[in-house]
Amino acid sequence: MRIGLLSDTHDQRERLTRALERFRLEQITTVLHAGDVTKAATLRLLADFDVWVARGNMDRDPLLLQTASTLFGRGRMAKVLRLSLDGARLALLHGDDVATLSTLIRSEQFDYVIHGHTHVARDERRGKTRILNPGALGHVYTRPPSCAILDLRSGDLTWVEL
Repeated sequence: MRIGLLSDTHDQRERLTRALERFRLEQITTVLHAGDVTKAATLRLLADFDVWVARGNMDRDPLLLQTASTLFGRGRMAKVLRLSLDGARLALLHGDDVATLSTLIRSEQFDYVIHGHTHVARDERRGKTRILNPGALGHVYTRPPSCAILDLRSGDLTWVEL
């Protein structure tokens, strides 16, 4: 199973649209968003995907949670999501709570811990846990906007720069 990884869109709908076009070309149907969507209207661009969203520190729009529930189902947006997809155990969070991020990584309960917040792409291992940050689509000044595609079976990671 291949999944799309997004973070820190900060309401950059044009970049998000380009990222989603790439996901469609790659036949990606499941997307994990590591927070800072910013506005509920931005979530509507993801309506034809199976989506999980970590609530970020800039996700203050009071309509975000209801919109996520309406579009993707109840429980699809939270501060921390613990998922099992295609046999892989994943934790999805924004990463602004460094203590929680560190605890999840150190727990070694997850094959993947996926986060955002730093706007810096990351792919590293600690023990048996792989830590991924797909970078950011919004508020990028010194790096190109990016997202990623992860193959959960093989572990192959494809970086997508927009």
